[in-house]
Amino acid sequence: MKCVKAICVITALLLSGCGSMRSYQAESQGVIDLAKAGKPDNALAVLEANNSDKDLLYYLEKGQLLQLKNDLPASTNAWLKADAKIHDWEELVKYSPDKLLGDVGSFLINDKTRRYDGYDYEKVLLSTLLAVNHAAAGDWNNARVEIKKTHEREAIIAEYRARIYEKDEEEARGKGVKTTFKDLKGYPVETLDDPEVLALKNSYQNAFSHYLAAFVYEALGEKSLAAPGYRKAIELRPNSKVLEEGLLQLDSKASKRGMTDVLLVLSSGLAPARKSITVPLPIYRTGFTAVSFPVIRADNGFAPAQLKLDGRSLGVSTITSVDAMSRRALRDEMPGIILRTTVRAVSRAAAQKQFSDRDNNASAIAGLILGLVTVVTEQADERTWSTLPAQIAIVRVSLPAGMHKLLVPTAQGQEAFELKVAGAYQIVPIRVMGNQVYFGQSANR
Repeated sequence: MKCVKAICVITALLLSGCGSMRSYQAESQGVIDLAKAGKPDNALAVLEANNSDKDLLYYLEKGQLLQLKNDLPASTNAWLKADAKIHDWEELVKYSPDKLLGDVGSFLINDKTRRYDGYDYEKVLLSTLLAVNHAAAGDWNNARVEIKKTHEREAIIAEYRARIYEKDEEEARGKGVKTTFKDLKGYPVETLDDPEVLALKNSYQNAFSHYLAAFVYEALGEKSLAAPGYRKAIELRPNSKVLEEGLLQLDSKASKRGMTDVLLVLSSGLAPARKSITVPLPIYRTGFTAVSFPVIRADNGFAPAQLKLDGRSLGVSTITSVDAMSRRALRDEMPGIILRTTVRAVSRAAAQKQFSDRDNNASAIAGLILGLVTVVTEQADERTWSTLPAQIAIVRVSLPAGMHKLLVPTAQGQEAFELKVAGAYQIVPIRVMGNQVYFGQSANR
């Protein structure tokens, strides 16, 4: 009777696990390929076809594709829906953290069963990119709202991460599990031990978000708030001339009639994907078992080193690496991932041994089904916001109002655009993806 019950339980696990086995990276690759080919409408159609449940990732990807189309209102609307889901997560962190700290499904099946709340850097970049959309449309007040949200979000994340790390350490000690990724045979340690990754303060704070905050405050005449933003950007990205100039010129800058302070936000490449690799994990008394962990697959897309504006070459200053932030996020998450994976592997190995020690047909069937569960569900979580850029760079220049000619290089030549300049301050998002350049000139200007 016990074996019959076990068969029912294991079968239920198999069925529930299969529902979460979609390969997000395989689905998103089709969307990315179309966007890189200059076909955002087709990319949106594929995104719609792949996402009937309209989850957080759907709205994150949709907002980015709509921004590529230069449909800023629709992009903002999609991102606000994503933001509402992240706000729900923030409310849980503040008032019901235990609901997030415990996730039975990830211990029994795999991490894909966990609700996807976005990685910390994705949460922060969402509010940052919403601020870019608002500012690009000339709506500085709503840009300020998003800037304030960014600061609050960083504080919530910091508090939550402290709880998570403490909980994982305590649980690992209690179960006798080693949670360092350096002990995993065959794992590409160098991808997470890169000097650029180790230099980051954490996975979610970045120089661009804080520089943008300073620029928005400056545009609104709030210099007392702009200065701390520039200082924080410098702290997060030391020895960057463009960041230091922002602070130095804040007090000395005098508005020139007919001139516009233009911030070109140049994003390039694609944030690295996560893929699943299998490594052997030693299990006490049962030998080794194959388990899966996520690894980073970097994008090697083209990143312009300079732009040409009215025939003048302008150097591009990269101030944020989403690639490095993504790897730092995985590095910080690995102890928890290793803990959950090890507990899952030990439980399955113990159950299989128990079934194999019993000499009857029901036990043999239960052991076979459990083996199938392991094969089908032993996959690392590959979900990420796949259309984010790999790098974010800026060019800041003072220009007279009117039309200007902008040349943006790609791996196969230059793309020319007409830049309309107006107002005292202006933000223009530009995205280089593959050999395609997407130019974000607001229709309201």
